[in-house]
Amino acid sequence: MNLIIDIGNTVSKLAVFEMNEKIFISRIQSITEPLLREIKDRFSIDKVIYSIVSSDNYSEALVHKSIGIEPVKLTNSTPLPFSLDYLSPETLGTDRLAGVAGAYNKFPGRNVLIIDAGTAVTYDFLTSDGIFTGGNISPGLAMRFRALHEFTGRLPLVKPENEFSTPGKTTEEAIRAGVQQGLIFEINEYIRTFKKRHRDLVVLLTGGDGRFIMKNRGLQAVYTPDLIVEGLNYILNYNA
Repeated sequence: MNLIIDIGNTVSKLAVFEMNEKIFISRIQSITEPLLREIKDRFSIDKVIYSIVSSDNYSEALVHKSIGIEPVKLTNSTPLPFSLDYLSPETLGTDRLAGVAGAYNKFPGRNVLIIDAGTAVTYDFLTSDGIFTGGNISPGLAMRFRALHEFTGRLPLVKPENEFSTPGKTTEEAIRAGVQQGLIFEINEYIRTFKKRHRDLVVLLTGGDGRFIMKNRGLQAVYTPDLIVEGLNYILNYNA
């Protein structure tokens, strides 16, 4: 069995796969030794891969100590099932690599736009020839709300909600409508632009805010909440 560890900016995921079948997944705040030992006791783990988007000085040793297996750490030098056309691979986030791998596994031979709505929103493009040609990075939903509050003198910190008026009738509604509707407009325009350029485009939406965005505004996208861990599992099997 494969143990997949995805350490994000805000939350992390642990998943266990039997080859390509996901049999366990958990969304957690942090990776700890007791949690990893519990996974080891529950499942017969043969291989481990992990991805971390922040600075990392301990994760590999922690995994090895807890599971007893030398993990594969995803980096820009890890062999990948697709090709990179990116000028600074050393700065490319491993979560983006994993997302592209997941898209390549799900839709081989298709043009795919991967939208990851998390702490940041990333827009990554995979060609039908299996080439990752790059992407764009934009502030995420929470970051936009915080920026309006922290970089102004009087605007309050507002949280996302399902219902809001647009245009806003109060300052709080104006912020909520501006941030949430603004992000939706941004995503829709990316989708519209890429669909004009590429025929048979598949649009995948993932990330912590993906469900909220998809539920509230009905984008023309396939919601794939576990795309990153699925991509990590695909890379691990590819390297086995």
